[in-house]
Amino acid sequence: MPSPTAEIISIGDEMTSGARLDTNSQWLCQQMGELGIVVRFKSMVGDSLQDNVDVFRIAASRADFVIATGGLGPTADDLTRDSLALLVDRPLVLNAAALSHIESLFVGRGREMPASNRCQAMFPEGAMEIFNPRGTAPGIDLVVDRPDGGQARVFALPGVPAEMKEMFIATVVPRIVDQIGGQRRVIRQAIVKCFGLGESDMEARLGEMISRTRSPRVGITVSAATISLRITAEADDSGVCEAMIAETRREIDVLAGEFVFGEGESCELQHVVAEILQRRGQRMVTVEIGHAAPLAGWLADVVPRTVYAGGSIESSVDHSSESLRRRLQAGDADWALVVDRYPTLHTDDDLVAELLITLCGRKEGEYWQTRQRLGGHPGILHARIGKAALAFARSVWLRSEPSGHETTTPQPG
Repeated sequence: MPSPTAEIISIGDEMTSGARLDTNSQWLCQQMGELGIVVRFKSMVGDSLQDNVDVFRIAASRADFVIATGGLGPTADDLTRDSLALLVDRPLVLNAAALSHIESLFVGRGREMPASNRCQAMFPEGAMEIFNPRGTAPGIDLVVDRPDGGQARVFALPGVPAEMKEMFIATVVPRIVDQIGGQRRVIRQAIVKCFGLGESDMEARLGEMISRTRSPRVGITVSAATISLRITAEADDSGVCEAMIAETRREIDVLAGEFVFGEGESCELQHVVAEILQRRGQRMVTVEIGHAAPLAGWLADVVPRTVYAGGSIESSVDHSSESLRRRLQAGDADWALVVDRYPTLHTDDDLVAELLITLCGRKEGEYWQTRQRLGGHPGILHARIGKAALAFARSVWLRSEPSGHETTTPQPG
């Protein structure tokens, strides 16, 4: 039996204008996945009554559950109540219990309730309240009949994240679980992070693994030169999902394991490097030449902070082991990572950078260099160079080679 489906709707001009970042829908997508519900669509709509009616009508026609956030305030541009009433062609009616709770909130705050807040207790006839313990905007739970004889269930929640999350967990989740009953399946995801290969090259390596008909599915996304492989497994229980993910993870290691550096949504190369340094009980300094210093920014935020001994931005540097070891002694650090150099981003066209990356340790023989030729859009080139340096340091430490040597590592341009 196929999993139930959902659509997430974000409402408000502040969303469609870009004035506010939509974090609600991201969180809701994750929560629905945990419930075994596949989110097939996400929509965003401004404060227009007809546009709201249209987006709800379309969502109800193609998803089993519709979760909307926003538009439940007391002002004229809060249109969710009216649009849902028009959608089902029913009047708005007063919910006495909801009104009583809203009034009690104002009493508790020592304020008189404005008349405009009364509208927040108005619900489309036949709808159920989603209790809001923290705010004046109760949610709406409404079943919508479809022309094909099916039904969609709409849950409209306030846009304030803290209120929305509490209401979703306390009320919406139990109602969804009660409705889907035996239809509930388990959806689990795992994210594998990679660096050093372009998106098309990664796709070529994985081959049939990224087929949309494959189970579990493997999707590829790229952000600032980091590739994320998202494994999505769906089954009747979590154990089966985890086994499917583990097998797919092994296949990825066979096909592209040399580019894998970590797992998890938030994992980046600086976190992996910090973990290695912590495990070794060591510290690192960075020297960045040219017109950027991403390493200093990234490593300044890692945990534990003690593994990073600081960085400098310079116009030139002596790459010799003797000079770098003097830096290490002065800075009380074990490793120096040098990037020479970050180019000026003077154009909107793709650029190519010729760079030298040096990793030097305090001990004799701990000295490695790599010359790389990296290309890309100016928006990502500096990040790609910084990550290439971190990837080089990581590879050296993992190999634990006893003596230094110079290598040349081609990279995608």
